[in-house]
Amino acid sequence: MKLLHAADFHLDSPLSGLTAEKSTRRRGELRDIPARLARLAKEEGVDLVLLPGDLFDGERVYPETVRALAGALEEMAVPVVIAPGNHDFYHGGSPYAEAPWPDNVHIFTETGLQAVELPGLNCVVHGCAFTGPHREDDPLVGFAARSDGRLHLLCVHGEMGRQGSYAPIAPESLARSGAAYAALGHVHAGMSGREGKTLWAYPGCPEGRGFDELGEKGALLVTVGPDGAQARFVPVGRRQYRIETVNVDSFTEILPEGESPDLVRILLTGESRFAPDLAALTARAAPRFFHVELRDNTTLPTDLWARAGEDSLTGLFLREMRARLEGAGEDERDKLLLAARFGLAALEGGEDVRP
Repeated sequence: MKLLHAADFHLDSPLSGLTAEKSTRRRGELRDIPARLARLAKEEGVDLVLLPGDLFDGERVYPETVRALAGALEEMAVPVVIAPGNHDFYHGGSPYAEAPWPDNVHIFTETGLQAVELPGLNCVVHGCAFTGPHREDDPLVGFAARSDGRLHLLCVHGEMGRQGSYAPIAPESLARSGAAYAALGHVHAGMSGREGKTLWAYPGCPEGRGFDELGEKGALLVTVGPDGAQARFVPVGRRQYRIETVNVDSFTEILPEGESPDLVRILLTGESRFAPDLAALTARAAPRFFHVELRDNTTLPTDLWARAGEDSLTGLFLREMRARLEGAGEDERDKLLLAARFGLAALEGGEDVRP
């Protein structure tokens, strides 16, 4: 059997930090995730689709988003199983309860494990739903699949661990389950492991939404056979969030020839007496990326700090700033470095640049 496992679409996310026009474009690209997955399911000839939750970002869901998701799931033309998560938990007013869903879609509605029997695939999918934003009990406690010759799978939204606020799943619970594969949702980075004979995996989110969701994103194609389950990552994201580090003197080297589709944060490093002109550098980089932002991580030159030993007002100032920097946290350090630059400029008649 071949199945498609995807989760954590977070459709209709607000996508703060972008311009209104680019936020609209990104929401449209997120809304297109189900259609891309439908094409992938057809191309790969999958038999089953498992979607363990957080397909929607919250209770505010646009009707066209629900229609787009339902249409794509119907187009898959194979059984689709959804386990609502903590962001899109099941309740009487949720899209899962109110919207018309295709006949091939099965949605779990209870916190206790339910079973979807698929005789045509000689398979049973076990899963449950969040019915609120938090859940502190292990949804797999006491569960063990029957040895009845059928293939048993899990589709659950939760976090790996013995304790937590989002349906913590203990490793021993997975090992005891006897399921061939556990399709999990909630963690936005891809990861997998094995407990007993059960392969468990998180596909991660199919599209990054911020600089805490870096790199290539996608879904998992899983093959389940007599020798167990094997998962293969397939990228489906339109764009990537990336963080690039570059010496301020080599800034132009990081700029692509054409326009990159990605959203990039550039960290400027190296030594610089004066703060880089972030506004000017951002304006230069902006046409080369879908979105770009710069952070100043440069430091004062080493030889300048050496002047802290001078018997002068500049030396006294540098000694004081260095003492403060030694015990400062990261956020305070940035402010102190900027203050050191402004102070030196004032003391020695220079000019500092900062937007």
